[in-house]
Amino acid sequence: MSELAVDMFDEICPSPMQPLRMKDKWAPMVLRCLEGGPRRFSELRVPLHRTSAKELTRSLRNLQHDGFVCRTEAGRTVTYELTGLGRSLLGLLDTVYAWSDEHGDDLLDAYDPDDATGG
Repeated sequence: MSELAVDMFDEICPSPMQPLRMKDKWAPMVLRCLEGGPRRFSELRVPLHRTSAKELTRSLRNLQHDGFVCRTEAGRTVTYELTGLGRSLLGLLDTVYAWSDEHGDDLLDAYDPDDATGG
């Protein structure tokens, strides 16, 4: 096995700019909900009913900040839509979902609900 290089991660490492913030479990689901076109917040709340309005707002703001989603105001109507950059992630999400589906039983077997570290 080779040794890990001291400069393995560049000083200007792009890891903080990962496409999906790992701490935001709702982001991939939000992207999937926006796949078909612009949606209002209330529309997003239907399939994402297990998240709070605060969590969904945070996810949308993070996605907007990172350039994956744009927010459009037209009078009192606010919609969210994927940008080209956000749309480019959909194929990657398909791959992750397919992997998760293939390994779902293994993931469930490995999951330890008593693990206090949360991970």
